[in-house]
Amino acid sequence: MRNSCVDAGLIQPLVQLLNCRDQEVLLQTGRALGNICYDSHEGRNAVDHAGGAQIVVDHLRSLCTVTDPANQKLMTVFCGMLMNYSNQNDSLQAQLVNMGVIPTLVKLLGIHSQNSALTEMCLVAFGNLAELESSKEQFASTNIAEELVKLFKKQTEHEKREMIFEVLAPLAENDIIKFQLVEAGLVECLLEIVHHTVNSDKEDEVAELKTASDLLVLLLLGDESMQKLFDGGKGSVFQRVLSWLPSNNHQLQLAGALAIANFARNDGNCIHMVDNGIVQKLMDLLDRHVDDGNVTVQHAALSALRNLAIPVVNKAKMLSVGVAEEVLKFLQSEMPPVQFKLLGTLRMLIDAQAEAAEQLGKNVKLVERLVEWCDARDHAGVMGESNRLLSALIRHSKSKDVIRTIVHSGGVKYFVTMATSEHVIMQNEALVALGLIAALELGTAEKDLENAKLIQVLHRLLSDERSAPEIKYNSMVLICAVMASEPLHKEVQNLAFLEVVSKLCSHENKTVAQQALLTEQRLAVES
Repeated sequence: MRNSCVDAGLIQPLVQLLNCRDQEVLLQTGRALGNICYDSHEGRNAVDHAGGAQIVVDHLRSLCTVTDPANQKLMTVFCGMLMNYSNQNDSLQAQLVNMGVIPTLVKLLGIHSQNSALTEMCLVAFGNLAELESSKEQFASTNIAEELVKLFKKQTEHEKREMIFEVLAPLAENDIIKFQLVEAGLVECLLEIVHHTVNSDKEDEVAELKTASDLLVLLLLGDESMQKLFDGGKGSVFQRVLSWLPSNNHQLQLAGALAIANFARNDGNCIHMVDNGIVQKLMDLLDRHVDDGNVTVQHAALSALRNLAIPVVNKAKMLSVGVAEEVLKFLQSEMPPVQFKLLGTLRMLIDAQAEAAEQLGKNVKLVERLVEWCDARDHAGVMGESNRLLSALIRHSKSKDVIRTIVHSGGVKYFVTMATSEHVIMQNEALVALGLIAALELGTAEKDLENAKLIQVLHRLLSDERSAPEIKYNSMVLICAVMASEPLHKEVQNLAFLEVVSKLCSHENKTVAQQALLTEQRLAVES
């Protein structure tokens, strides 16, 4: 019947009735328009064209401070009408935001929080609007965080808390609101829920535990809110999160590890955590998930270890307690997210750690697995990280043994491919690794370099005007290094490198120009 009402031209006279002063007429008109808008695209459009939404927003603005029951009933109907009007329609939601509905609804919630029907309508309206990016700035300029936390503390029913959670989750994606929610005491409420539901096997309480712990982790993604809760490592929230790691509840283990990863977003926090034994807690957690373990927990714990390994002073400490060995236990994982974090953690650990890089680089099982993952075309992240770790093993160890292990495992061709990557950092890492191979073990790698068409790739990199200065520089260093190989030397001569290099002698980058002169002399002497 909704579309029939629209087709009969009922919307325009109904919207005109919204200007009436009779409260009962307003009430029934609001109900009628709300019902017509419910799940009806035509109904919403007709109300939009007739300007009904603006009149309702204006009514709410003038009524929100009036506390008598009849007005509260009318406001509830008007909120319901706006909720149906804007449900799952971004453009109508944006229109309401522009009309200034958010501050009005927040004010209404604060004044009428005892009225459960009106409160519910406000919450559903907030849930609709909070998904919009443009709405978050308006929400942040109100006291929505304070009002929602106040309301949350009063709730004893699971369903009501769930409604508030549905508003909090999208709002908490905004960093300003994250901090406001922390300041308003939301974290204490979340910890209370975790405490009461952790040992429950009731479906609704298990779901509430997940929602509360997930929201806490989300709040930690804001720099200000995270730092406030870390509080120099003394924060009660930080301490509580640590106690989740040894828990037997997988959801708490996951939330605990993700929270540590979020706390580990600056060097100061990372150094404090490593000095206070958090690494061992994460390793103990990983140990419980080695065989047929929980993939999300593995991924989260490895993320935390990777972040902790970023500060230079932490690397040796983490290596000394066996983090590399712990991470290698997951080498056989077939789950790309775990593979990706495993690779990233090892790469962070060996940065400028020659001994560790050599030890890992001589590990044939590891190198063979990396070479296998270098071909993981379905998982670009795993493929990229494998290439980068393989290169890092050579760059940081500068070891002949490591180079031989990688050559014998078939890894050389991947460096040549990596040199053509769209990412300059990866190109450069590949060229530096190839330079070390050519300098230390050219004879061993000669055939592989030839088969991978290294010389043609270098010619392309030097001829391409878009190549970054460091790419041109390292390509020329590599040309000079491979000249010691007869077959590669022949390829260099056949491709007329002299002409390309000569042009680079006048390059605007002095280091490139200087290397071009040296390379030109070398090519001229050995031509």
